Amino acid sequence: CLSFFSNPAAVPPGLEYLTQVTIIGFETNNQYEIKNSMGQKIFHAKETTDCCTRNICGPVRSFDLQIKDNFDQEVIHLIRPYRCTSCCFPCCLQEMEVQAPPGNTIGYIKQDWHMFKPKFSLYDMSKTKALSIEGPLCAISCCGDVDFDVTSKDGHSVGRISKQWTGLTDTDNFGINFPMDLDVRMKAVLLGASFLIDFMFFEQTGGSGLQSSVFG
Repeated sequence: CLSFFSNPAAVPPGLEYLTQVTIIGFETNNQYEIKNSMGQKIFHAKETTDCCTRNICGPVRSFDLQIKDNFDQEVIHLIRPYRCTSCCFPCCLQEMEVQAPPGNTIGYIKQDWHMFKPKFSLYDMSKTKALSIEGPLCAISCCGDVDFDVTSKDGHSVGRISKQWTGLTDTDNFGINFPMDLDVRMKAVLLGASFLIDFMFFEQTGGSGLQSSVFG
């Protein structure tokens, strides 16, 4: 039986800290700060995309995201290709590749087709499905948190990604909850999934302050 829970001998360099946490979160406002449950910064991230791509392609743009530790060493690299924006084209849905360290693929996130709900599958490096994510029918943050449930292959709940309500500000806060003994590589893939969800459903449109969605 293939297990996606802890294997201490196989921790990619730079991800050792993730073996010790069950809850992390990040704040977005152009720059990204990733913190543990006590509010201590453990990583920071920056998108590498040119201004033209951001403005023309908006929330469906391709990008690379570098996640670095407090010593400014890159420990996770996220790669998102440009993909289709419509649920009418299930052959070209959203996806992301997760590398740790950079150049070493440890997993993938792929959007599952659904007419109304946001659904994703998370895969390990050999493209074996490990986890699923399902969001609410209406993935819009309006005076409350938006929760995306994380389940195992047999359908049991193992965690949650939450877009936390922060009022009328430009900063988005996310919380990620997972088991302590979840394989550290899958923790990194879950972190990548949180970024993908942020870009897909909670990206601000230009200077309007309006949220856009890949379903819109």
